Amino acid sequence: MAKQAFSSPNAPSPAAKYSPAVRKGNMLQISGQVGFDPSGTLVGDSVDAQTRQAFANVNTLLAEAGASIDDVIMLRVYLTDPGHFAEMNAAFAEYVTEPFPARTTVYTGLNPGILVEIDALAVLD
Repeated sequence: MAKQAFSSPNAPSPAAKYSPAVRKGNMLQISGQVGFDPSGTLVGDSVDAQTRQAFANVNTLLAEAGASIDDVIMLRVYLTDPGHFAEMNAAFAEYVTEPFPARTTVYTGLNPGILVEIDALAVLD
């Protein structure tokens, strides 16, 4: 099966040369999504608001590729500050259900103003 790229007018456009989502076979990888709305505007300066927008973007791209959050087996979350974990985790809990996907949380530097980034790996039946 050939590799297929997906994007959506309802999610922000990539800032560089990469695909927002790529599927090959039954594997679907969603590129890291941040708190930008579809117009490319950062939604706010709180981890809660940016986590919610990142999930909205992830869910939009999953749907564009024929998947949903229930198909996700792995989520990676990147935070700029360990002090943001509880706020991110509270918002995160509203988007996933049991059985929960695996998750890794990494503390790293992101572009100025960006507090959280989320990517997803899904397996489709």
